[in-house]
Amino acid sequence: MKSAILLPALLTGISFAAIRALAFAAAVLLAASASGATEPPATPPQTLTTSAAPAAPAAPAATPVSPAPAPTTYHDVFISGQEGYASYRIPAVIVTPPGTVLAFAEARLRPTDQAENDIVLKRSTDGGATWSPLKLLHEDGANSLNNPTVVQDQNTRRLFLFYQRIPAHLKEHSKNTATGLEGPDIYRNFLLTSDDDGQTWAAPRDLTATTKRPDRATTLASGPGIGIQLTRGPHKNRLLIPFNQGPYGQWENYTIFSDDAGLTWNLGENVPGALIPDGKGGLRSQINEVQIAELPDGSVLLDSRQFAGPKTRRTSRSQDGGRTWSPVAENPALPDPSCMASTFRYSFPTADTPGILLHSGPDSTKRERGTLFLSTDDGQTWPRQQIIHPGPFAYSILTKLPDGTIGCLFEADNYQRLVFARIPLPPAKP
Repeated sequence: MKSAILLPALLTGISFAAIRALAFAAAVLLAASASGATEPPATPPQTLTTSAAPAAPAAPAATPVSPAPAPTTYHDVFISGQEGYASYRIPAVIVTPPGTVLAFAEARLRPTDQAENDIVLKRSTDGGATWSPLKLLHEDGANSLNNPTVVQDQNTRRLFLFYQRIPAHLKEHSKNTATGLEGPDIYRNFLLTSDDDGQTWAAPRDLTATTKRPDRATTLASGPGIGIQLTRGPHKNRLLIPFNQGPYGQWENYTIFSDDAGLTWNLGENVPGALIPDGKGGLRSQINEVQIAELPDGSVLLDSRQFAGPKTRRTSRSQDGGRTWSPVAENPALPDPSCMASTFRYSFPTADTPGILLHSGPDSTKRERGTLFLSTDDGQTWPRQQIIHPGPFAYSILTKLPDGTIGCLFEADNYQRLVFARIPLPPAKP
């Protein structure tokens, strides 16, 4: 076990670290020059409010008055241009049984999708109010490491962090990205594990051979965000990680799953109906980045970013623990400007209360107006909504803190920072 994997490199007597530092400095200066900004953007306001509810009648003097709900608070986690990187993107977050909040991201040398990205982590032991220094989990030279996606086995407490390696000479849209499981032109799938609450991590395992289809898949992406462990039904304790695979522009969703506490992983089937006519005699995908949530009967809801057609989320359901899926369907209740979003099981129904399913994403035709949506009928309707951040808002991921507060790690202010919002559960409508 070791807390970071550092890959030393030498080039004509100059260390790779020195080269990287020079490149990072140049990238920051270039970004600042292009934007005209010399300082980080302002932190989101400490309290966001929606339309005020009608005033309640004054209570009798002898009747105690319930305290007003606590406001949403905001805490910077990763800030572009700080701690050695020009940009941080693609959030993942999980709360472990002791209450530790683990926040993961891609740390980028330049503000582009493949920019010698590293996988990094910060930990919080006070509910997301303060954060540890940045911890480097995996650096791979000029190659890019993308799409962190985390899940924890609640029985063994082992953490699993999936991500992919894109060779330095390829981009996501490169036409020479190869199929197959070996060779210099393929995407590879990696896994890190931790058995001590995210303090240290084992060396990465290459799981490409068992989690990638050899005959069609070119690009490969987990989540990003989180996986889940099923808590009920015939597949109870199964670990699930959502994926999409290319070719670029013809993505399909599926999950990988483990029934032996993460020792081995298996491929599920692709979600039917991903490809639709592109109007030019060919096909293109209507889905891409993906998250999943468990339903009360042990079935699984899949929620995917749209890439073609109406600007709404795409969904599918699995009745066999994520192995097979219903055809892709549109969800008109959840808008989507084509952006990764989060769907999260907050609670299951009891005899007295309905279960709660949460969703976070832009409520706009642009990546802005980040909104928390709440459903009490397993995603059939989403009548309760609350603004998380009214300004620029892109990728986000939800979690639940031990006190019941909702946590949301999101990209704010045109990708200038990753912010952790602590959101009280919105009150039920009368």
